Amino acid sequence: MLAGLALVALASGAPAPARADVVPVKSADLRIAEGDAVLSAEFELTLTPALEEALEKGIPLYFTIEFELARSRWYWTAEKIADWSITYRVSYNALTRQYRVGSGPLGQQFESLEEVQRFLGRVSSRPVARAETLTRGTKYEAAIRLKLDVNQLPKPFQVSALASREWQLASDWYRWTFIP
Repeated sequence: MLAGLALVALASGAPAPARADVVPVKSADLRIAEGDAVLSAEFELTLTPALEEALEKGIPLYFTIEFELARSRWYWTAEKIADWSITYRVSYNALTRQYRVGSGPLGQQFESLEEVQRFLGRVSSRPVARAETLTRGTKYEAAIRLKLDVNQLPKPFQVSALASREWQLASDWYRWTFIP
């Protein structure tokens, strides 16, 4: 009975759930420097044609980089040591033919989309935790990802984003072990 309903739904043209385009993670690393655990990471970000077109038509896009650092415990759930994220707003000005990438009140101008993608895909020496909060020789689990935040798009585009693969762009959680 359920199989028959699934076939009817597929035959009726009901949209199948869209799968996001994956952004590969080139590298991710944590190290201790000047009293902080600092994060460096690089993603291979390439916008889909639909996202490029949306930018050129004046629709801002929001990209979020999320990072987590946790210590496993055999007797309980993992202890979260650090939880960090940053969201960038990307927009295009047709008059000046420049892209603007901003986070909070700060922003930068870029001449090309390639420069924007390179900027968004790179985290360089970002402090994520104080070194004193980490126990030397203890194993920690680190994770990072980058995603297009479709929840911050204008409402009409949020509906399109959920139905179209071209509007979904994200990396999988990239996980690695860190021992200070």
